[in-house]
Order: sequence, then C-alpha cells, then structure tokens
Amino acid sequence: MEGSLKFGLWFVYIRWNSECEVSRVRFIKSEISGPVPVSLSRFLAGKAMDIKPLTSIHQHQEGIYGSIYREVAHIPYGETRTYKEIAEILGTGPRIVGMAMKRNLTPIIIPCHRVVSSHGIGGFTPDITIKTDLLNLESRVKKTLKIPAEQSK
Repeated sequence: MEGSLKFGLWFVYIRWNSECEVSRVRFIKSEISGPVPVSLSRFLAGKAMDIKPLTSIHQHQEGIYGSIYREVAHIPYGETRTYKEIAEILGTGPRIVGMAMKRNLTPIIIPCHRVVSSHGIGGFTPDITIKTDLLNLESRVKKTLKIPAEQSK
C-alpha cells in the first residue's frame, strides 16, 4: 500500500505492507494518491506522539547500521541526541551514524530528525527545513501535553 499526505510545503510519501512494516518514506513535492496509515496522519497533525503500530524494515537489519537504527528508534518524542552520543553508545564514529541516517529509507519511522550535530542541527534530505519543522512540531506537542506540577500531586 502507498500514498502521501501534506506536511508543510511537502508531501510525505509512505509505502507499507499489511503487517504495518514500512519500506519507504520520502518527502516529495507532488501528491501520490492512495491511503496513508492513520497513525502517521495523527503524528504529523500533532495529535499523537507515536506512530504505532508502524515499524521500519530497518529495525531487523543486521550490523552496525541496524544497531544505529534501533538506538535512534528509542530516542523519546520531543528529544534529540547528537551523532556523537549515538556513536559513543554503540562504539562507533559519528560519521558512521551520519551515514546510517542518510541511508535511512524510513525517516519519521526511524526518527532521524531527532539526531543532531554537536554544533547545530545537522543535515536532512531533501531539505533541512523538514527536520526543523518536525522538531518544532514535537516541541509544541510536548509543551501542550505538560501537566502543571500542582496538578500532578
């Protein structure tokens, strides 16, 4: 199954199977008609903090890239980690983490937008503004869901 939905100036294209395993997410300029998983629509509209039950084909990948994808998948919503932090956890180099993120076929599902540089936001294909928009969306949603301290007692 495949389709796309609008996110800012872009369309988010997704291809997935009946087991909710996603094989491709791309940011494109033109709409591709077809169904889109409800969980992705809710996530991009700021109405959900996860995309379950969707999973990525990368989560079963072997080797260092598979380890990187699984580690990045565990970065909490609204938080970031640096390429260096991920590399240190896994005993590899920040450039290897960057290459894995560049080769990630399922951004959002493996939230590579949450991996940033030690000296700035880092990169994102096809346009850095998408990364900024995703991080801003998560920041806004996280702030609106905060419960005041006096109510949590």
